[in-house]
Amino acid sequence: MTSGTQSHPQSPSQPQAQNAGNGHAGADDAVLPFAVEALDVRGRVVRLGPAVDTILRRHGYPDPVARLLGEAAALTVLLGSSLKFEGRFQLQTKTDGPVAMIVVDFEAPDRLRATARFEPERVAALGTGPLKDGELIGTGHLAMTIDQGTTASRYQGVVALEGQSLEEAAHQYFRQSEQIPTQVRLAVAEAVEEGAGRWRAGGLLVQFLPQSVDRARLADLPPGDIPEGHAHLSGEAPEDDAWVEARSLVATIEDHELVDPNVSSERLLYRLFHERGVRVFDRQPVQETCRCSRERVMGMIRSFTPQERHDMVADDGRIVITCEFCSRRYDLDPQEVEAEIAGQPGQ
Repeated sequence: MTSGTQSHPQSPSQPQAQNAGNGHAGADDAVLPFAVEALDVRGRVVRLGPAVDTILRRHGYPDPVARLLGEAAALTVLLGSSLKFEGRFQLQTKTDGPVAMIVVDFEAPDRLRATARFEPERVAALGTGPLKDGELIGTGHLAMTIDQGTTASRYQGVVALEGQSLEEAAHQYFRQSEQIPTQVRLAVAEAVEEGAGRWRAGGLLVQFLPQSVDRARLADLPPGDIPEGHAHLSGEAPEDDAWVEARSLVATIEDHELVDPNVSSERLLYRLFHERGVRVFDRQPVQETCRCSRERVMGMIRSFTPQERHDMVADDGRIVITCEFCSRRYDLDPQEVEAEIAGQPGQ
C-alpha cells in the first residue's frame, strides 16, 4: 500500500470513503480497503467464499492442503488487489515439503486462480491432526511476482522458506524487500452451509504509512532485494506508538472473525478500530476465473520442437492437455496442430 511506483503491490486506490459500522454480512469474494488516519495505517480485508470453495473442491485436495492453498489465495488477493493497472500478481512456492508447489494468480482487477502440487503419501503420513504451514511447505522459497506484460516491467521479491507460516513469510517479505511495517492475518475454515461443507478463507493486511519517513523507519535490516528507488534504512529505531497500537489490535483477531459469514468485514474493522475512527472504501469484487484458452495452449505447444510435439501424441492419436488450474481438457488433433503451426510462422 505504498504510494510509489506501479511496480509494487501496495499502492492504495482512492475510492469513496465511508465510516465503518455494522456493514452487511455475507459480502463474500470481495476486498474491502480501509484507513485509520489517527494511527497512520491503511489496509484491506478479504473474504473468499464461493471462489475459494470452487478452487479447493475442483481438485479434491486433502484438508491440510486445502487449508494451505486457501491461505495462499487470501494472501495473494490481499497483495494483488492493490494493483492500479491491468497486470498480474503471482505468488509461488517451490519447496522440498509434502506440498512441493503452490501457484496463485491474481489478474487485476478481480480474477483469481490457484493450484497446488503435493505428494499424497507424505501428506497422509503427517496424520489427521492440525498441521502447521511449515510441516507442509518444508524448505525452499516463496516468490511474489508483479507482471505488467513486459519483461522490463516485471518485479519479483523472493523469501526463503524455512518452516515458517505464510503469514510469517509475508512479514519477512515486507521487512526485507519493502521495509514497510506490515501485519497480516490469514484464516481458512470449512463451514457447513445448507447441509454441505463449504470452504471459506479470509485475511487482513494493515500497514503503517505515516507522512514522515523517519516515523516509518524499521530496525537495521539487510538490503535484500529492495527495488530500485527504495533506500535502505540503517540504524536502530524504536517502533512508533501508533504502529504498536495498530499491530496489537490486529493481533486480537480470532480466526473465526475472518471466515464467519455472519461477521462482515465492516463489523470486524469497527470492532478493531472504532475508538480511533476507521473509514472503509469501495468494495472490490473477486471472481474465480482461469486464464487458459486454446490460443494459450497453442502458444505453449509452438514452443516445443517437432519431436517433442510428436512425443506428446497419446495412444489414441490425440494430444490432450489439461489445465492444472481449472482442469479443463484441450483435446487436439496433431495434424491440425502442425498445420496451424506451419501456417503461422514466427508466433
